[in-house]
Amino acid sequence: MIPREILKKIRQIEIRTNRLVSETLAGQYHSVFKGQGMNFDEVREYQPGDDVRAIDWNVTARMNHPFVKKFVEERELTLMLVVDVSGSGLFGSHAQSKRELAAEIASVLAFSAIRNNDKVGLILFTDEVEKFIPPRKGRRHVLRVIREVLFFEPRHRGTDLNGALEFLLRVTPHRSIAVVISDFIGSPAVAAAKSRRKLRPQMMLLESLAQASFTMLRQVNRRHDLVAVQIADRYELELPALGRLVLNDAETGEVVEINTGDERKRAAFAERQTRAQADLARLFRSAGIDAIRLRTDQSYAAELGRFFETREKRRLRG
Repeated sequence: MIPREILKKIRQIEIRTNRLVSETLAGQYHSVFKGQGMNFDEVREYQPGDDVRAIDWNVTARMNHPFVKKFVEERELTLMLVVDVSGSGLFGSHAQSKRELAAEIASVLAFSAIRNNDKVGLILFTDEVEKFIPPRKGRRHVLRVIREVLFFEPRHRGTDLNGALEFLLRVTPHRSIAVVISDFIGSPAVAAAKSRRKLRPQMMLLESLAQASFTMLRQVNRRHDLVAVQIADRYELELPALGRLVLNDAETGEVVEINTGDERKRAAFAERQTRAQADLARLFRSAGIDAIRLRTDQSYAAELGRFFETREKRRLRG
């Protein structure tokens, strides 16, 4: 039996996200994530403004006035949520941890999907794939997805995005919407580089993805509609002025001490993080991936809305 406090937390997320989905995002989701083609529906009489290319000439010849073919979108899609549950997700300097925010974003997307009769699947990963839930429909299934993102206890603490993406390619043979929800901290190549530097606590420092991840991201994006959702915290982007702090890396266990009272160190940290964010954005653009950054100390509703609007405008231009 699921403990009452867990059910209460899941219900709170469902209530918060359902209103947003009902009022705004379900329609935007439908607009920006399209089906794989068009299916023939029926033939009807031509009306002014119809595309002449849709005229059914055989029926037109038999009936002596024009008829057009009507098509409907092949709508049903699969939404695969690829969620990072590594140790760094437990950090949060505001009301929410990064993992709690990830659960809310997963909830918004999953409820939007089932409102559009799409299936939802889940991959939870650290430095290995920890759990896979095959795609299904329905509210009960979405509530299970939320529960797993929130309360699943991983065996490992590190991060291997490549491994998760390779697994996605194996278990999802048909084109899907693949949303990676992660802080994008750490990879094998980054971890190796970090071991040669002093004072680089992973919990407090965003690193851009290693070049090795670029190839895999591009490969996944060719087969699926890949979207990257970066979950960040304010104090991963700028250090608070709190004097000397002892920091524990949630993924490696490394403990470091840093003097946050030193203004120059705080400025250098912020500058380094700005560069890292620019590198990450450049990598996503180079791989042709739509990306959005959300923060634990800011409302995500407006950011998600703007993201969908921008994506829809680009799709219409295309």
